[in-house]
Amino acid sequence: MKYYAGLDWGESHHDVAVIDEHGQLLTHLRVADDVHGLAQILAALAAVRRNRRSIPIGIETGRGLMVAGLRKAGQPVVVLNPTQVANYRSRLAAQRKKSDRGDAHLLAHVLRVDGDAHRPAPAASPQAAALRELTRAHRQALHTASLLARRLRSVLRDYYPAGATAWAHLPGGLTRPEARTVLTAAPTPTRAARLTHRRLETLLTTSGRTRLITAEASRLHELLHTRALRQPADVETAMGHTTTALLTQLNAAIASAQTLWTQIDALAEQHPHTAIYRSFPGMGPLLAARLLAELGDDPQRFPTARNLRAFCAATPITWASGTSHKVSHRRKANPILAETGHLWAFATLTRSPGARALYDHRRATGDRHPAALRRIYARLLGSLHHCLRTGTLYNEDLAFPAPPDSAAEKGT
Repeated sequence: MKYYAGLDWGESHHDVAVIDEHGQLLTHLRVADDVHGLAQILAALAAVRRNRRSIPIGIETGRGLMVAGLRKAGQPVVVLNPTQVANYRSRLAAQRKKSDRGDAHLLAHVLRVDGDAHRPAPAASPQAAALRELTRAHRQALHTASLLARRLRSVLRDYYPAGATAWAHLPGGLTRPEARTVLTAAPTPTRAARLTHRRLETLLTTSGRTRLITAEASRLHELLHTRALRQPADVETAMGHTTTALLTQLNAAIASAQTLWTQIDALAEQHPHTAIYRSFPGMGPLLAARLLAELGDDPQRFPTARNLRAFCAATPITWASGTSHKVSHRRKANPILAETGHLWAFATLTRSPGARALYDHRRATGDRHPAALRRIYARLLGSLHHCLRTGTLYNEDLAFPAPPDSAAEKGT
């Protein structure tokens, strides 16, 4: 006899249901989200189990203390997509209904009917799991800083155009240290007009700039002292306070990202897979850490390279029905992997002759820029799967082998 369990999670309590292979409900209980609740779940599963076969338990999230406790106890946890679970409701009843007890039963029913289509959550090492938390927090901090910089630029354009455009031509724009330092010292055009050439040099030095300080101070001095339209004095002062508040938040977001990156770099250096990831062209330390964190280090997670490519949304989806035939890329995917893959493939165009040749070939056959990059991403993922399986570093000749004609010409 086989048994299946489902856990409908909540903030304060969880509902657990256990069914047999015929769909009969054997046990239902509601437990608190604490140590005692975990003990009750494990005891209920042990009471139902008649042999040493473990009971898989389905849940709609892979995060949380209860999930961590179940996995630490050796309980197989299967993370189910909430959208897919919602589609199963119509199979149990014509009229769709919802309850915590019913959802727990439904999750167990999904495993009973289509358990082979859902695999247990990957067994990532604590080091890889910690790296995933850090890289996601770092990415969120960068996005927050980017959002604050755009809001700051919008505010500056309404009363302080020189401050909005002074660093627009430089990488980073308003997130640059010298931009934040100067704007903090002079958040309004009135205060900016009081900055002397020497004061600007001091601010640039304080921000950490070491080159062309005199020339940069002269440029800023001329720009900040140019006559321009002005808001009324009271309005300008109020908007200056808004700018100061945004700068405080921006500085905090950038400082958080820098602190997180220090921790990410130190943790990634200790992982044995880091050397393999960084051996690939275009794979910098940040992209390597993100990709390693999202893919994990469970050797059984991706049995084939095709599984890996599908998980990373690097393979297309075919819709063929009657006379209709359409091929499109996967839109429902991990956004971090999609973003990382685009950046990685784009970076290889100047660092890998094989990737550049593949890109040019796909563009010549009619692929658009994103589609051609996905082709490169798929090829690189195949090589990554091979390298992780064999424990070898990247080899350009194996990843992008030369055509037979080219190889013959080299031999002659």
